[in-house]
Amino acid sequence: MVVSVFVNPLRFATTSAFEAYPRTPDADAALLESLGVDIVFAPSAEELLPHGSQTTKITAGDLGLRFEGRARPGYFDGLLTVEAKLMNLVRPDFAVYGRRDAQRIFLVRRMVRDLYLDVDVLEADTVRDDNGLPISTRIGMLEERDLAAAGKLVAALDAAASNADRGIDACIAAAQSSLMGEQRIRLEYLSVVDPETFLPADEGHQGTALVLIAATVAGHRFIDNAEVYIR
Repeated sequence: MVVSVFVNPLRFATTSAFEAYPRTPDADAALLESLGVDIVFAPSAEELLPHGSQTTKITAGDLGLRFEGRARPGYFDGLLTVEAKLMNLVRPDFAVYGRRDAQRIFLVRRMVRDLYLDVDVLEADTVRDDNGLPISTRIGMLEERDLAAAGKLVAALDAAASNADRGIDACIAAAQSSLMGEQRIRLEYLSVVDPETFLPADEGHQGTALVLIAATVAGHRFIDNAEVYIR
């Protein structure tokens, strides 16, 4: 099993944000060894992107400008460019992504299909903390009261799922209602999308859908999603 560890400079809007991103290579290597990983592939930015921002890029198209792409311009172009490089270098049988990053999974699958890459893209369940939040470096940066506020994002997704049988509008309204009065949360987007297109589902949509949410708590961004069934 090969695990890649790479902080991608093309995904950051500024050099300072890239340099400030936490890196724990020794801890990462120790954890991966304990899990039975055979190879840790951790190239430097200079090795993988010798031409820096001038490297040839893959574009995510219009979908790369929605949701996370709107909040982080150029993010998905940089992500797909490096994902393609890693796949070509490692030649994996399959690549595994956490379900929290639903838009990323959709775009990587489309890239693999469009470029005829011989890789199966698999999804892994999101690992969550005791509050239900997806595990990330951001959790450790929050004070207790901010962590409690962030937990309401999970409650919003639960509320959306509980009301999905009443339609998309009710689904969104329930999620919004669960966040009312929480001053520590700055909601960026809340949307129900068709998993086949990753575009907003229309009111007549029936069947499986994804509820996407993104918000900032105490200056830290959180994204999450939940699969629901619209009747």
